[in-house]
Amino acid sequence: MSAESANAIQRNQVDLSDFIDWSGVECLNQSATHSLANALKQGYREDDGLLLESDADEQLLIYIPFTQVVKLYALVVKGPEEEGPKTVKLFSNREHMGFSNVNDFPPSDTAILSEDNLKGMPIVLKYVKFQNVRSLTIFIEDNQSGSDITKVQKIALHGTTVETTDMKGLKKVEDH
Repeated sequence: MSAESANAIQRNQVDLSDFIDWSGVECLNQSATHSLANALKQGYREDDGLLLESDADEQLLIYIPFTQVVKLYALVVKGPEEEGPKTVKLFSNREHMGFSNVNDFPPSDTAILSEDNLKGMPIVLKYVKFQNVRSLTIFIEDNQSGSDITKVQKIALHGTTVETTDMKGLKKVEDH
């Protein structure tokens, strides 16, 4: 691991899995027996034998809402060398996307995964595009070998929570 990738996840960045609204997480085209929880949930995603697999073709569309606003800094997408994801498009705060309209919107960022990324090296995102993220849609467009099944071992999101001010708690300052 190069010094640059070791520093890719800064000290103040946290794993955002604690801030995922699990009740709203969706994954289109996932295999019934190899679902998103295998790659996204802590504990499961550390076991390389547990996978998220695509079903009808190589594409996966993952929707992840957060319980609070976050700033997203980096993404880890681990997968096997052949069937691991290749082109990953990220959409910030874009709800109700489907395969039919995913190409109607410009992605907030696009990553072409390298062999190092598939082994766990973080993908550093265009940070300015991910400042006030309420939800993230991950579109895995294809895989490394062009096969029909895409396999994902781990998805981890790194960033920080946005401190929000409770406006009701502030007292109005009177002019004297």
